[in-house]
Amino acid sequence: MTKHRLPLENLRVIELGTLLAGPFAGRLLADFGAEVIKVEPPGKSDPMRNWGKSKDGVGLWWPIQSRNKKSITLNLREEAGQSILRELVKETDIIIENFRPGTMEKWNLSYETLAEINPKIIMVRTSGFGQTGPYKHRAGFGSVGEAMGGLRYVTGYPDRPPSRIGISIGDTLAALFATIGCLVAVHEREHSGKGQVVDTALYESVFSIMESIIPDYLLAGYVRERMGNILPGVAPSNIYFTKDKTYIVIGANADNVFTRLCEAMDQPELADDPRFATHNARGENMKLLDSMIEEWTKTLPAKEALEILEEKGVPSGLIYSAKDILEDPHYKEREMIVNVEHPQLGEFSMPGVVPKLSRTPGKIKHPGAEVVGKHNDEVYRELLGYSQERLKELKNTNVI
Repeated sequence: MTKHRLPLENLRVIELGTLLAGPFAGRLLADFGAEVIKVEPPGKSDPMRNWGKSKDGVGLWWPIQSRNKKSITLNLREEAGQSILRELVKETDIIIENFRPGTMEKWNLSYETLAEINPKIIMVRTSGFGQTGPYKHRAGFGSVGEAMGGLRYVTGYPDRPPSRIGISIGDTLAALFATIGCLVAVHEREHSGKGQVVDTALYESVFSIMESIIPDYLLAGYVRERMGNILPGVAPSNIYFTKDKTYIVIGANADNVFTRLCEAMDQPELADDPRFATHNARGENMKLLDSMIEEWTKTLPAKEALEILEEKGVPSGLIYSAKDILEDPHYKEREMIVNVEHPQLGEFSMPGVVPKLSRTPGKIKHPGAEVVGKHNDEVYRELLGYSQERLKELKNTNVI
Protein backbone atom coordinates (compact mmCIF):
# COMPACT_ATOMS: atom_id res chain seq x y z
CA MET A 1 0.00 0.00 0.00
CA THR A 2 1.31 3.43 -0.95
CA LYS A 3 1.88 5.65 2.06
CA HIS A 4 -0.27 8.74 1.72
CA ARG A 5 0.82 12.15 2.85
CA LEU A 6 -1.06 13.41 5.88
CA PRO A 7 -2.77 16.73 5.10
CA LEU A 8 -1.20 18.82 7.91
CA GLU A 9 2.35 17.45 7.67
CA ASN A 10 3.67 20.87 6.69
CA LEU A 11 2.58 22.45 10.00
CA ARG A 12 4.63 22.63 13.18
CA VAL A 13 2.70 23.31 16.38
CA ILE A 14 4.02 24.22 19.83
CA GLU A 15 1.46 23.18 22.44
CA LEU A 16 1.62 25.06 25.73
CA GLY A 17 -0.80 24.69 28.62
CA THR A 18 -2.24 21.66 30.36
CA LEU A 19 -5.32 19.55 30.91
CA LEU A 20 -8.03 19.59 28.31
CA ALA A 21 -9.00 22.34 25.90
CA GLY A 22 -5.60 23.34 24.46
CA PRO A 23 -4.16 19.82 24.39
CA PHE A 24 -7.32 18.42 22.78
CA ALA A 25 -6.93 20.94 19.95
CA GLY A 26 -3.32 19.80 19.63
CA ARG A 27 -4.46 16.20 19.40
CA LEU A 28 -6.87 17.01 16.57
CA LEU A 29 -4.13 18.70 14.56
CA ALA A 30 -1.71 15.86 15.28
CA ASP A 31 -4.25 13.28 14.07
CA PHE A 32 -3.93 14.79 10.61
CA GLY A 33 -0.17 14.97 10.53
CA ALA A 34 0.85 18.25 12.17
CA GLU A 35 4.09 18.00 14.12
CA VAL A 36 2.82 18.86 17.58
CA ILE A 37 5.50 19.51 20.20
CA LYS A 38 4.02 19.52 23.68
CA VAL A 39 5.81 21.65 26.27
CA GLU A 40 5.75 20.64 29.94
CA PRO A 41 7.60 22.38 32.81
CA PRO A 42 10.64 20.45 34.06
CA GLY A 43 9.73 18.55 37.20
CA LYS A 44 6.01 19.32 36.88
CA SER A 45 4.22 17.40 34.16
CA ASP A 46 0.76 17.92 32.75
CA PRO A 47 -1.75 16.65 35.37
CA MET A 48 -3.50 14.76 32.56
CA ARG A 49 -0.72 12.17 32.78
CA ASN A 50 -2.36 10.97 35.99
CA TRP A 51 -6.04 11.75 35.45
CA GLY A 52 -8.67 9.03 35.18
CA LYS A 53 -8.17 5.34 35.75
CA SER A 54 -4.69 3.84 35.61
CA LYS A 55 -3.11 0.49 34.82
CA ASP A 56 0.33 -0.45 36.21
CA GLY A 57 0.82 3.17 37.20
CA VAL A 58 0.01 4.49 33.70
CA GLY A 59 -2.88 6.96 33.31
CA LEU A 60 -5.31 5.65 30.69
CA TRP A 61 -6.51 9.06 29.48
CA TRP A 62 -3.06 10.42 28.67
CA PRO A 63 -2.21 8.20 25.65
CA ILE A 64 -5.42 9.35 23.96
CA GLN A 65 -4.94 13.04 24.69
CA SER A 66 -1.23 13.05 23.80
CA ARG A 67 -1.23 10.69 20.84
CA ASN A 68 1.01 11.56 17.91
CA LYS A 69 2.69 14.37 19.90
CA LYS A 70 6.32 14.95 20.81
CA SER A 71 7.25 15.97 24.35
CA ILE A 72 9.82 18.50 25.50
CA THR A 73 10.44 20.25 28.81
CA LEU A 74 10.84 24.01 29.06
CA ASN A 75 10.54 26.39 31.99
CA LEU A 76 8.61 29.39 30.68
CA ARG A 77 8.80 31.13 34.05
CA GLU A 78 12.52 31.68 33.52
CA GLU A 79 13.91 34.25 31.08
CA ALA A 80 16.16 31.60 29.54
CA GLY A 81 13.13 29.41 28.85
CA GLN A 82 11.23 32.31 27.31
CA SER A 83 14.22 33.01 25.08
CA ILE A 84 14.24 29.41 23.88
CA LEU A 85 10.54 29.54 23.06
CA ARG A 86 11.14 32.65 20.97
CA GLU A 87 13.78 30.68 19.07
CA LEU A 88 11.29 27.86 18.51
CA VAL A 89 8.73 30.36 17.22
CA LYS A 90 11.04 31.14 14.29
CA GLU A 91 10.56 27.53 13.14
CA THR A 92 6.88 27.20 14.07
CA ASP A 93 3.50 27.80 12.43
CA ILE A 94 1.13 27.63 15.38
CA ILE A 95 1.27 28.23 19.14
CA ILE A 96 -1.52 26.71 21.24
CA GLU A 97 -1.91 28.06 24.78
CA ASN A 98 -4.67 27.83 27.36
CA PHE A 99 -3.30 29.87 30.25
CA ARG A 100 -5.25 32.57 32.02
CA PRO A 101 -5.19 35.75 29.87
CA GLY A 102 -2.16 37.87 30.64
CA THR A 103 0.13 34.95 31.43
CA MET A 104 1.87 34.91 28.06
CA GLU A 105 2.28 38.69 28.26
CA LYS A 106 3.78 38.38 31.75
CA TRP A 107 6.35 35.97 30.29
CA ASN A 108 7.22 38.41 27.47
CA LEU A 109 5.59 36.02 25.01
CA SER A 110 2.67 38.11 23.79
CA TYR A 111 1.36 37.61 20.27
CA GLU A 112 2.81 41.00 19.28
CA THR A 113 6.25 39.94 20.52
CA LEU A 114 6.12 36.58 18.76
CA ALA A 115 4.74 38.10 15.55
CA GLU A 116 7.77 40.40 15.36
CA ILE A 117 9.93 37.27 15.33
CA ASN A 118 7.67 35.35 12.94
CA PRO A 119 4.90 37.38 11.23
CA LYS A 120 3.26 34.14 10.07
CA ILE A 121 2.77 32.78 13.57
CA ILE A 122 -0.79 31.85 14.54
CA MET A 123 -1.55 31.93 18.26
CA VAL A 124 -4.50 29.79 19.33
CA ARG A 125 -5.65 31.05 22.73
CA THR A 126 -8.25 29.17 24.76
CA SER A 127 -9.46 30.51 28.11
CA GLY A 128 -12.54 30.61 30.29
CA PHE A 129 -13.82 34.00 29.13
CA GLY A 130 -11.62 35.13 26.25
CA GLN A 131 -8.83 37.68 25.93
CA THR A 132 -11.07 40.74 26.36
CA GLY A 133 -14.02 41.80 28.51
CA PRO A 134 -14.57 42.32 32.24
CA TYR A 135 -14.19 38.60 33.06
CA LYS A 136 -11.02 37.99 31.09
CA HIS A 137 -8.80 37.54 34.16
CA ARG A 138 -11.13 35.08 35.87
CA ALA A 139 -10.07 31.48 36.21
CA GLY A 140 -12.34 29.36 34.05
CA PHE A 141 -12.65 25.60 33.81
CA GLY A 142 -14.95 23.75 31.43
CA SER A 143 -17.52 23.24 34.19
CA VAL A 144 -17.86 27.01 34.62
CA GLY A 145 -18.11 27.47 30.86
CA GLU A 146 -20.89 24.89 30.73
CA ALA A 147 -22.73 26.70 33.52
CA MET A 148 -22.36 30.26 32.21
CA GLY A 149 -22.81 29.20 28.59
CA GLY A 150 -26.31 27.97 29.41
CA LEU A 151 -25.83 24.21 29.04
CA ARG A 152 -26.05 23.22 32.71
CA TYR A 153 -29.33 25.13 33.13
CA VAL A 154 -31.14 22.90 30.62
CA THR A 155 -29.42 19.62 31.55
CA GLY A 156 -31.17 17.23 33.92
CA TYR A 157 -34.72 16.75 35.17
CA PRO A 158 -37.12 19.54 36.15
CA ASP A 159 -37.50 18.30 39.74
CA ARG A 160 -33.75 18.13 40.37
CA PRO A 161 -30.78 20.56 40.40
CA PRO A 162 -28.90 21.26 37.16
CA SER A 163 -26.73 18.33 36.10
CA ARG A 164 -23.57 17.88 34.12
CA ILE A 165 -22.94 15.72 31.09
CA GLY A 166 -20.68 12.78 31.96
CA ILE A 167 -17.68 14.10 30.01
CA SER A 168 -15.75 17.38 29.88
CA ILE A 169 -17.94 18.73 27.11
CA GLY A 170 -17.10 22.42 27.70
CA ASP A 171 -13.38 21.86 27.16
CA THR A 172 -14.02 19.63 24.17
CA LEU A 173 -16.28 22.17 22.48
CA ALA A 174 -13.71 24.91 23.06
CA ALA A 175 -11.02 22.69 21.52
CA LEU A 176 -13.18 21.99 18.47
CA PHE A 177 -13.86 25.69 17.89
CA ALA A 178 -10.19 26.51 18.51
CA THR A 179 -9.18 23.94 15.90
CA ILE A 180 -11.66 25.32 13.39
CA GLY A 181 -10.34 28.83 14.02
CA CYS A 182 -6.78 27.62 13.69
CA LEU A 183 -7.40 26.00 10.31
CA VAL A 184 -9.30 29.08 9.10
CA ALA A 185 -6.30 31.21 10.08
CA VAL A 186 -3.92 28.83 8.30
CA HIS A 187 -6.04 29.08 5.16
CA GLU A 188 -6.23 32.89 5.35
CA ARG A 189 -2.46 33.06 5.80
CA GLU A 190 -2.06 31.58 2.33
CA HIS A 191 -3.49 34.83 0.96
CA SER A 192 -2.13 37.45 3.38
CA GLY A 193 1.13 35.85 4.47
CA LYS A 194 0.31 36.90 8.03
CA GLY A 195 -0.67 35.08 11.19
CA GLN A 196 -3.25 36.18 13.75
CA VAL A 197 -4.78 35.35 17.13
CA VAL A 198 -7.54 32.75 17.45
CA ASP A 199 -9.39 33.72 20.65
CA THR A 200 -11.65 30.94 21.95
CA ALA A 201 -13.59 31.22 25.21
CA LEU A 202 -15.05 28.18 26.93
CA TYR A 203 -18.36 29.85 27.80
CA GLU A 204 -18.77 31.12 24.20
CA SER A 205 -18.06 27.70 22.76
CA VAL A 206 -20.87 26.27 24.89
CA PHE A 207 -23.21 29.18 24.23
CA SER A 208 -22.73 28.87 20.47
CA ILE A 209 -24.47 25.46 20.44
CA MET A 210 -27.44 26.57 22.55
CA GLU A 211 -29.81 26.71 19.60
CA SER A 212 -32.61 29.31 19.87
CA ILE A 213 -32.65 30.01 23.62
CA ILE A 214 -32.08 33.77 23.15
CA PRO A 215 -34.85 34.54 20.60
CA ASP A 216 -37.07 32.07 22.46
CA TYR A 217 -36.75 34.34 25.47
CA LEU A 218 -36.69 37.74 23.77
CA LEU A 219 -39.38 37.17 21.15
CA ALA A 220 -41.55 34.44 22.65
CA GLY A 221 -41.07 35.02 26.38
CA TYR A 222 -40.01 31.41 26.82
CA VAL A 223 -37.16 30.19 29.02
CA ARG A 224 -36.07 26.67 28.16
CA GLU A 225 -35.93 24.60 31.33
CA ARG A 226 -34.62 21.16 32.27
CA MET A 227 -36.76 18.48 30.66
CA GLY A 228 -34.83 15.26 31.16
CA ASN A 229 -34.60 13.09 28.05
CA ILE A 230 -36.81 15.21 25.82
CA LEU A 231 -36.47 18.40 23.83
CA PRO A 232 -39.30 20.96 24.15
CA GLY A 233 -41.84 20.58 21.37
CA VAL A 234 -39.92 17.77 19.63
CA ALA A 235 -41.71 14.41 19.69
CA PRO A 236 -41.32 11.56 19.62
CA SER A 237 -37.68 11.70 20.67
CA ASN A 238 -37.11 9.88 23.92
CA ILE A 239 -35.94 6.67 25.55
CA TYR A 240 -38.40 3.79 25.88
CA PHE A 241 -38.44 0.76 28.18
CA THR A 242 -38.49 -2.70 26.61
CA LYS A 243 -39.67 -6.17 27.62
CA ASP A 244 -36.17 -7.29 28.60
CA LYS A 245 -35.81 -4.32 30.99
CA THR A 246 -33.54 -2.11 28.95
CA TYR A 247 -34.00 1.20 27.16
CA ILE A 248 -33.85 2.10 23.48
CA VAL A 249 -33.76 5.52 21.85
CA ILE A 250 -36.29 6.38 19.16
CA GLY A 251 -36.22 9.61 17.16
CA ALA A 252 -39.24 9.96 14.88
CA ASN A 253 -40.20 13.63 15.09
CA ALA A 254 -40.26 14.31 11.33
CA ASP A 255 -43.66 13.72 9.71
CA ASN A 256 -42.56 11.02 7.28
CA VAL A 257 -40.52 9.21 9.93
CA PHE A 258 -43.42 9.34 12.39
CA THR A 259 -45.61 7.69 9.75
CA ARG A 260 -43.09 4.87 9.50
CA LEU A 261 -43.01 4.53 13.30
CA CYS A 262 -46.79 4.17 13.34
CA GLU A 263 -46.48 1.40 10.75
CA ALA A 264 -43.77 -0.30 12.84
CA MET A 265 -46.12 -0.21 15.84
CA ASP A 266 -48.91 -1.64 13.65
CA GLN A 267 -50.95 1.47 14.37
CA PRO A 268 -50.84 3.35 11.04
CA GLU A 269 -53.96 5.33 11.93
CA LEU A 270 -51.97 7.37 14.49
CA ALA A 271 -50.22 9.21 11.67
CA ASP A 272 -53.53 10.87 10.74
CA ASP A 273 -54.75 11.38 14.29
CA PRO A 274 -55.16 15.17 14.80
CA ARG A 275 -53.29 14.86 18.11
CA PHE A 276 -50.17 13.60 16.30
CA ALA A 277 -50.51 14.48 12.61
CA THR A 278 -48.22 17.55 12.71
CA HIS A 279 -44.94 18.50 14.38
CA ASN A 280 -46.66 21.04 16.66
CA ALA A 281 -49.45 18.64 17.59
CA ARG A 282 -46.98 15.94 18.57
CA GLY A 283 -45.09 18.45 20.70
CA GLU A 284 -48.27 19.49 22.50
CA ASN A 285 -49.24 15.85 23.14
CA MET A 286 -45.75 14.59 23.91
CA LYS A 287 -46.53 12.79 27.17
CA LEU A 288 -49.46 10.89 25.71
CA LEU A 289 -47.53 9.95 22.59
CA ASP A 290 -44.49 8.77 24.55
CA SER A 291 -46.69 6.62 26.78
CA MET A 292 -48.31 5.00 23.73
CA ILE A 293 -44.94 4.25 22.17
CA GLU A 294 -43.64 2.74 25.40
CA GLU A 295 -46.71 0.54 25.67
CA TRP A 296 -45.55 -0.95 22.37
CA THR A 297 -41.84 -1.24 23.21
CA LYS A 298 -42.66 -2.95 26.51
CA THR A 299 -44.17 -5.86 24.59
CA LEU A 300 -40.88 -6.62 22.78
CA PRO A 301 -37.26 -7.38 23.66
CA ALA A 302 -34.97 -4.52 22.67
CA LYS A 303 -33.34 -6.50 19.84
CA GLU A 304 -36.68 -7.37 18.25
CA ALA A 305 -38.05 -3.84 18.59
CA LEU A 306 -34.93 -2.41 16.96
CA GLU A 307 -35.12 -4.89 14.09
CA ILE A 308 -38.68 -3.79 13.35
CA LEU A 309 -37.75 -0.12 13.59
CA GLU A 310 -34.73 -0.60 11.33
CA GLU A 311 -36.85 -2.38 8.74
CA LYS A 312 -39.23 0.59 8.69
CA GLY A 313 -36.42 3.15 8.53
CA VAL A 314 -37.01 4.67 11.97
CA PRO A 315 -33.86 6.08 13.67
CA SER A 316 -33.34 4.03 16.82
CA GLY A 317 -30.67 2.35 18.89
CA LEU A 318 -29.47 0.96 22.17
CA ILE A 319 -27.85 3.19 24.78
CA TYR A 320 -24.28 1.97 24.54
CA SER A 321 -21.80 1.37 27.32
CA ALA A 322 -18.08 0.91 26.60
CA LYS A 323 -18.72 -2.86 26.40
CA ASP A 324 -21.44 -2.36 23.77
CA ILE A 325 -19.18 -0.10 21.71
CA LEU A 326 -16.39 -2.68 21.68
CA GLU A 327 -18.77 -5.42 20.53
CA ASP A 328 -20.41 -3.41 17.76
CA PRO A 329 -19.33 -4.47 14.23
CA HIS A 330 -20.02 -1.00 12.80
CA TYR A 331 -17.43 0.59 15.10
CA LYS A 332 -14.96 -2.03 13.91
CA GLU A 333 -15.71 -1.58 10.22
CA ARG A 334 -15.37 2.21 10.54
CA GLU A 335 -12.04 1.84 12.40
CA MET A 336 -13.37 3.74 15.39
CA ILE A 337 -11.54 1.48 17.82
CA VAL A 338 -7.84 1.67 16.98
CA ASN A 339 -5.23 -0.51 18.64
CA VAL A 340 -1.84 1.15 19.21
CA GLU A 341 1.22 -0.43 20.77
CA HIS A 342 1.99 1.17 24.14
CA PRO A 343 5.56 0.70 25.46
CA GLN A 344 4.33 -0.23 28.95
CA LEU A 345 0.80 -1.57 28.48
CA GLY A 346 1.13 -3.38 25.15
CA GLU A 347 -1.93 -3.21 22.90
CA PHE A 348 -3.84 -0.03 23.77
CA SER A 349 -7.32 0.64 22.34
CA MET A 350 -8.49 4.20 21.76
CA PRO A 351 -11.03 6.15 19.65
CA GLY A 352 -10.17 6.44 15.99
CA VAL A 353 -9.69 9.62 13.97
CA VAL A 354 -12.68 11.84 13.18
CA PRO A 355 -13.63 12.94 10.55
CA LYS A 356 -12.89 10.42 7.82
CA LEU A 357 -11.12 11.85 4.76
CA SER A 358 -11.46 9.81 1.60
CA ARG A 359 -8.01 10.51 0.11
CA THR A 360 -5.79 11.73 2.96
CA PRO A 361 -7.25 10.31 6.20
CA GLY A 362 -5.69 11.00 9.56
CA LYS A 363 -3.62 8.41 11.39
CA ILE A 364 -2.61 7.44 14.93
CA LYS A 365 1.11 6.76 14.82
CA HIS A 366 1.87 6.33 18.53
CA PRO A 367 0.25 6.85 21.96
CA GLY A 368 2.22 9.94 22.93
CA ALA A 369 5.38 10.32 24.96
CA GLU A 370 5.27 8.16 28.06
CA VAL A 371 8.31 10.03 29.44
CA VAL A 372 8.30 13.78 30.03
CA GLY A 373 10.83 15.46 27.73
CA LYS A 374 11.30 12.36 25.58
CA HIS A 375 12.04 14.47 22.50
CA ASN A 376 14.29 17.09 24.07
CA ASP A 377 17.34 15.95 22.12
CA GLU A 378 15.46 15.77 18.83
CA VAL A 379 13.92 19.22 19.14
CA TYR A 380 16.74 21.13 20.76
CA ARG A 381 19.64 19.50 18.95
CA GLU A 382 18.15 18.84 15.51
CA LEU A 383 15.75 21.78 15.22
CA LEU A 384 17.66 24.47 17.12
CA GLY A 385 21.17 23.05 16.75
CA TYR A 386 22.07 23.07 20.46
CA SER A 387 25.17 21.19 21.54
CA GLN A 388 25.12 18.40 24.09
CA GLU A 389 27.03 20.66 26.46
CA ARG A 390 24.38 23.39 26.23
CA LEU A 391 21.59 20.87 26.81
CA LYS A 392 23.37 19.65 29.91
CA GLU A 393 23.72 23.21 31.18
CA LEU A 394 20.04 23.99 30.52
CA LYS A 395 19.03 20.86 32.37
CA ASN A 396 21.26 21.61 35.34
CA THR A 397 19.78 25.11 35.65
CA ASN A 398 16.20 23.77 35.46
CA VAL A 399 15.46 25.51 32.16
CA ILE A 400 14.61 22.21 30.47
